[in-house]
Amino acid sequence: MRIDNLRKETADGLVRIAATVQWEDCDAPDREVWFATEPEYADALWLTADPFLLGTLLPALEKGERRLSIAADLCPRLLEGLQTALGILVSWYGDRYRAIPIEGTGLRLPRPDRLDHTAVFMSGGIDALAALRINHLHYPPGHRNRIRSGILMHGFDIGGVIRHGSKQHVHDRARRFLQPVVEETGIELIPAWTNVRHLHDDSAFFLGKYFGALLCSMAQALTGRIDRVVLASSYDLENLGPCGSHPMLDHLYGSADLEVFHAQPEMRRIDKLRLIADWETGLHNMRVCLQNVPDRLNCGWCEKCLRTMAGLVALGKLEQSRAFEESDLDAELFSRARMTINHREPFYIEMIEPLRAAGRNDLADVIVNRLAAEGKLP
Repeated sequence: MRIDNLRKETADGLVRIAATVQWEDCDAPDREVWFATEPEYADALWLTADPFLLGTLLPALEKGERRLSIAADLCPRLLEGLQTALGILVSWYGDRYRAIPIEGTGLRLPRPDRLDHTAVFMSGGIDALAALRINHLHYPPGHRNRIRSGILMHGFDIGGVIRHGSKQHVHDRARRFLQPVVEETGIELIPAWTNVRHLHDDSAFFLGKYFGALLCSMAQALTGRIDRVVLASSYDLENLGPCGSHPMLDHLYGSADLEVFHAQPEMRRIDKLRLIADWETGLHNMRVCLQNVPDRLNCGWCEKCLRTMAGLVALGKLEQSRAFEESDLDAELFSRARMTINHREPFYIEMIEPLRAAGRNDLADVIVNRLAAEGKLP
């Protein structure tokens, strides 16, 4: 793979940093890859090799490229981290992720100034809201580790899969629903766009290997404004397995200009949900749904919606939440949840006891019966 013509430009009303990606060892078309934001945040975009290297390396390996050459100076700190990250991926997935030569025009020094600006990826989901809430409860105003910005990323779940289309209206709606969170917490919300996932938008690759690197590539593009980014954990330590975002991996995607922090891997999902359910603004504005339907924040029938609704029922909060149109969850609808896809059974197992304590044996029994039938109940 060759990456050249790195540049900063304006296109379609956005300011972006862009580069040309050329495949050398697979039959895929050349593509212009870019990271963008609105003109108001143009100073955040920092043109270095880092976001392009980080965003393209794993797709290059997945498609069998034998080298990655980029026409820019490289950050030695990022190169060092990537060597270790690839070693971890090899131990999980085999030799496809063996390191390939990474070539640049030289090595670069870090920027001389320290920004002391921490950001978090803010989708509106449980993990992200919990990371923000805990951070603001822990770090006082003025502390360099206190989150000051949220990054709302298009090209991750929204707009990340080519065949599903851009769905820009869903990104706009998510931004609108996050405004109460922004106003209460005092963070700025940086809207950001990228098409780098389109290099290889396979969902299994994205979830199992890539999404942490993808997030960090976007953060690397914004190092004109931020120098620390928080990635909310997906799994708790007891249930960790190979995953595209992992406490062993994510910090390795940092650079001399960006520290990456994987937040709250010690917390179970139900405990994060409890924290958000007790925060009125979070309870009413959570966005957990990936279906991106046109007329609702959360569809109410996909796996993530059903799981979150069951958790809120267990906590006695579903009826109070304006994030869902439903005020209750019946067992028949809940039984349709695909509980074992992508190693999600731990999220259900941890709800059994709280559901029984809430008097919802019907929902707890659905979990027990489904997981037992599939051999997933410990």
